[in-house]
Amino acid sequence: MRVGLVQMTSTDDLRGNLEQAERLVREAAGRGAQLVCLPENFAFLRREGLPVPCAQDLDGEIISTLRRVARECAIWILGGTFPEAIEGDTRTHNTSVLLTCDGAIAAVYRKLHLFDVDLRERGGGAFRESDAVAPGKDVVVAETPFGVIGLSICYDLRFPELYRAHAERGARWLAVPSAFAVPTGKDHWEVLLRARAIENQAFVLAPAQYGRHNPDRESYGRSLVVDPWGTILAQAPDRPCALVVDCDLDAQDGTRASLPVLAHRRL
Repeated sequence: MRVGLVQMTSTDDLRGNLEQAERLVREAAGRGAQLVCLPENFAFLRREGLPVPCAQDLDGEIISTLRRVARECAIWILGGTFPEAIEGDTRTHNTSVLLTCDGAIAAVYRKLHLFDVDLRERGGGAFRESDAVAPGKDVVVAETPFGVIGLSICYDLRFPELYRAHAERGARWLAVPSAFAVPTGKDHWEVLLRARAIENQAFVLAPAQYGRHNPDRESYGRSLVVDPWGTILAQAPDRPCALVVDCDLDAQDGTRASLPVLAHRRL
């Protein structure tokens, strides 16, 4: 199974972001990827504290663009996240959408854990995602021809119980589209992703934002694909790019058979 990750440096330029996303998705598809994953906030990344003028529903321009590309390239696409409008609420959901190769919506996940942290003592910024974003309510997995995918977003990575819930629902893949801050990224990004892979014997797909988005926001990058043993199969360089890698599902079955930790759980 060949997968692709798109790493971007998104800004508040919706049109430019969509054009870059489409170009990189098509590049990954041209290199044989059957599933291509975009990062968190791929379509719009605002400055902290500013409104989101492009909030829209699942029929809006952002998801419609991805549905068209999925059909034209005949690939599955994980639409990182986009700002989903909420009727009667000034806030949005931070929403990830999985699309089939026919452009149909296979699953919708709204971020559960919101990033309300203060990293100024570590050289980063202060963030209050909950001021502008409403949390989701549901654990979401999706059936695909290449196995069940568990959906998550960025800060969710710090809550292992979510990924165990994915594993209990049969997940072979864990998707973690992200925009990790630099201070936490350099110390925690790889460690946490490998831990989630090892704990659940799943492939982890972590497309990330990279670089300086605006004067107030910078992301760590280093998009990763991790196998069920915890081995890093591929890591993106420090620039926007498409990363393509082969994942061996038979080897995953072997890992789960020889070290059956999921079957040995007693709690």
